[in-house]
Parts: sequence; structure tokens; C-alpha cells
Amino acid sequence: MVLPMATRTPRIAVVDDDPFVLRGLRRLLRSAGFDVDTYASGAAFLNAGGDDEPDCVVLDLHMPQTTGFEVQAQLVKRGRSTPVIVITGGDDLEAQSRALRLGAKGYFGKPVDGEALLATIDAAITTRRAQAGWRRP
Repeated sequence: MVLPMATRTPRIAVVDDDPFVLRGLRRLLRSAGFDVDTYASGAAFLNAGGDDEPDCVVLDLHMPQTTGFEVQAQLVKRGRSTPVIVITGGDDLEAQSRALRLGAKGYFGKPVDGEALLATIDAAITTRRAQAGWRRP
């Protein structure tokens, strides 16, 4: 049984091909009270399946095979409303503009400012939940 968004701990999916980034973000997010799923590739995330989509996705742009842009496009194509926050080691204005046009709720260059990332995740989840019609307890 899937619990309603309002009654469960928010779950964050982190998608990055760098194992050190995955480990660091998992620690940061868990210390902030989130449940965390990590994926070493865009394809692994997209193929994970299941009806219980995460409350937010932290997504690297530049990964081999399935890029972050392709993951964003697939989420849109699948009608998913999951907020996406982009992180990238190859920061440039064109990539930022493209990610935001595809619906990213935040965009960070690596190394990521942990406090700013947590604030952006919280804002994205709060907005999504408000749009779904419930309030914080």
C-alpha cells in the first residue's frame, strides 16, 4: 500500500553516475530526514518502475548513455509531475536554460551547496504537495 504524500517521509531520488556524489548526497539528504533512493544512471532510474514516484529527483545532467536532459524529457512524456533539481559539473548558461525550460525547479553547479539544495528540495516538495491539495501537519 502506498501512503499518501502527506503522511509519509518525503522520498528523494538521486541520479548521478559518480559514486562519490551519490554517497555524499545520500548522507546529506538522510541527515535532513529524507528517504533516499540512488541510481547510477538515467536508464536505471527510468527503468526502476513502480507506481510510487519520488517526491523529488536530484538529477545530474552529464551522464553516459541516458543524459539528464533525456531523463527530464522522459518524465514529461510520461506525464510525471515529480519536481526535478539539476546538478552538474559542466555548468553553462545554455545547459541551465535548457534544464529550466524542461521544468527543473532548481539548477546547481558541482560542488553543490548543501543548504541551498535542501532549501530548494523543501520548496519543490512543499509546492507540489500544495498543488495536490494538502497542507503540512
